[in-house]
Amino acid sequence: MEVFLDSTRRLFDSLKSLGWWGRLFGWGRIKSQLVEANGELQKLNATASALKAENTRLENALSVEKVELKSAQDSFNRANTELEVIKNTQHHQAEKLKELQDKNVTLETLNSQYLKRGTELANDLNGLKQKLETLDKNLQELKEENSKLKKEDEFRRQEHSNAMASLREIQRKIQDDREQELTAKNQAEIIRIRKLKETWLKHEENVKNRMRAICHRHGIEYVDKVPFKGKPDNTVKINDEYIIFDAKSPAGDDLSNFPSYVKAQAEGAMKYVKEENVRKEVFLVVPTNTLEYLETFEYRLSDYTVYVISRDSLEPMLLTLRRIEEYEFAEQMSPEERENICRVIGKFVHLSKRRIQIDGFFAKQFFELVYRTEADLSKEFLEKVAQFEKSEKLNPPQEKREKQISMKELEADAEKIQGEAIQKGIDVQDGLLIKEINKLPLYSTPDDDKSQGSLFDKTI
Repeated sequence: MEVFLDSTRRLFDSLKSLGWWGRLFGWGRIKSQLVEANGELQKLNATASALKAENTRLENALSVEKVELKSAQDSFNRANTELEVIKNTQHHQAEKLKELQDKNVTLETLNSQYLKRGTELANDLNGLKQKLETLDKNLQELKEENSKLKKEDEFRRQEHSNAMASLREIQRKIQDDREQELTAKNQAEIIRIRKLKETWLKHEENVKNRMRAICHRHGIEYVDKVPFKGKPDNTVKINDEYIIFDAKSPAGDDLSNFPSYVKAQAEGAMKYVKEENVRKEVFLVVPTNTLEYLETFEYRLSDYTVYVISRDSLEPMLLTLRRIEEYEFAEQMSPEERENICRVIGKFVHLSKRRIQIDGFFAKQFFELVYRTEADLSKEFLEKVAQFEKSEKLNPPQEKREKQISMKELEADAEKIQGEAIQKGIDVQDGLLIKEINKLPLYSTPDDDKSQGSLFDKTI
């Protein structure tokens, strides 16, 4: 009986050539081959059982033949005994002797046949025993190989499970890091907006404190309670005139409606200027970081004018207004003196507005630079930049009380800066700069409102 083990051989060949990727992702094919090999093992077990049954049958048949042979030999012995008895006792029974001799020959023939058949059965039994031993040996080897494969399969499953768990852990960590990064970024933006709101909410108080300090430092009368109807945020009295400084700031994050709000507040200032001894010029003080959203800084209304200034412009504006006291009797001045006074004030107002215009542009550029830094730099660079940023400290020169700012020192500092710029190859032609800056329109018209921003950026 021939046994085929092709599937088992294919399984061994696949296991010998199995690589690392095959261990991770090729176990479907190995499992199918294991099933086929198991089927062959089942067939082999069945064949072995059949051979054992056949061996048992042959052994039983051989036992029967041996019993029959022994019986025949006993009969033969009895016949010989009878023959001897007959020979000794009856010579006349020759015919019976012949018959017994024939029977003896027959029995000898049967005995020879039985001996030959017993030899054949013994040979078949030895062959079956050898085949059975071979099959038992193969079966034991296959069982050991199957057990080894099961252990390796369990080890690979555990290894694959550990690898998948490690992969899921890495994926979860990356996702957590990303969520933490987004949370930190959103939190930083929330903190920035919150600080911006706090600055806007405290704008009125900050403006009032600054005006009180400026008035105290320069001897300007600050009026806490006005003698007319209404409660302006800040009022100063110069040359027996009340000058209104109202603090205005955005109410929320959206600054698109802030220009409309400022315009409405400018129109609502009529309730102050119609009162007696109130100057026909009202100043609206806004936060510096809102200047870039404003396009108009002067509202010329029918009976009065409203100027929009930043908190940083309070001191020069108050100093300019205080000089009016020096010309209390302006009607006694000559037309030339009046013209000079108006020219100086007009020049100062023009320079202040130009400064506000340019500061607003640079504030916008600095905001864009900060946003681009956060967007373009990697997280590692941003952390390094934040460390250097925290270590930096900018201290502008302090203004000491009762110390006049020297024009000579300012001119010397300006010449020193200009010299250093020339050494660095920076073009500082004042004439050219003045010529180009003066080309910028200070006031916009309805026709060129849309093109003012792009023209300003191009010129700067």
